[in-house]
Amino acid sequence: MPISYALLLCIPIGLLFYFIARQLSRWIMGRFGRAERRAALAAAEVGDDVYGEDPTVNLLERRAAEIFGRDAALFVPTGTMGNQIGIRLHTQPGQEVIAESRAHILDWEMATTAVFSGCLVRAVAADRGILTWKHIEPAIYARGAFRAATGLIEIENTANLAGGTVTPLPVLEEIWAGAKERKLPVHLDGARIFNAATALDVDVKTLTRGFDTVMFCLSKGLGAPVGSMLTGSEELIARARLFRKALGGGMRQVGVLAAAGLIALEKMPARLHEDHANARLLAEALANLENVEIDLNSVETNIVVFRLIRGVNAVDVVTRLRERGILASAFGRDAIRLVTHMDVDRAACVKAAEALTEEISAG
Repeated sequence: MPISYALLLCIPIGLLFYFIARQLSRWIMGRFGRAERRAALAAAEVGDDVYGEDPTVNLLERRAAEIFGRDAALFVPTGTMGNQIGIRLHTQPGQEVIAESRAHILDWEMATTAVFSGCLVRAVAADRGILTWKHIEPAIYARGAFRAATGLIEIENTANLAGGTVTPLPVLEEIWAGAKERKLPVHLDGARIFNAATALDVDVKTLTRGFDTVMFCLSKGLGAPVGSMLTGSEELIARARLFRKALGGGMRQVGVLAAAGLIALEKMPARLHEDHANARLLAEALANLENVEIDLNSVETNIVVFRLIRGVNAVDVVTRLRERGILASAFGRDAIRLVTHMDVDRAACVKAAEALTEEISAG
């Protein structure tokens, strides 16, 4: 065989081996990621993070800043703390924070925006949980004699309670430009920003470049047991350390958690598309049921939110699912949320879809 033909033959064979190796690495990561994280916890080099002496935390913060194209980053124990520090950094007591009406900071953070920052959340309803500049601009209020002035715009991407919907980059770019013109800071609740980036096929640095601060979770889809990050300018993060301490978030030998966070940050984004595919499987199974209302267009990432009709009680269904080893969340009497993640593979989701079909059909 001539050498030129042999080389041409090597190209498809090489590509075949590349794709096989890539799929194998993803399979191994999905099956053994938890063991790797636990081993990293045990082997982590630690120090006192309150004094900035924990080398593993310091490495995690540097890597987070690099990946998001920021000057600095701060490890915090929870996403709620990261969001609330971000709000405090940008606002003064007596101001308003514009957010979507289903935002996490409004419904799931214990009114800490009012308690810690002295601010009111101005809730703005938007289709599929996606705020645009057309939603935001009319809600902006300058300083006056009666109503509180706007101090901050907050965006959540993906939008959790809207079903994991994604705000596209052009929509964000319009918000960044409008906010800059109005001299307003913008904070991102990016608890699942890597899911948004995967769905849009855009890197997180590009997808978040116009935000003044970004919070993202190392847990959630990335699979770390604990922890979130807040990224921003060096000056903002220096102040954020003080607020973290005020909220009780200054921890000592926290490198045992940061080690797992590093694995989550470096390795886990590559497998998020699997969670998205599994969520789609569940959503399509639910769409076939007469007792379910679901918008398939809203299932873009790893969250499925659906509504039960004809008198089916969500709490009863969730209770019966738990008895079968399947965990779901009920929102009121008629809504249920499902979330896919690294610890539930395709087979588990097929099983869950079958159980959902049986329990919901039973009423």
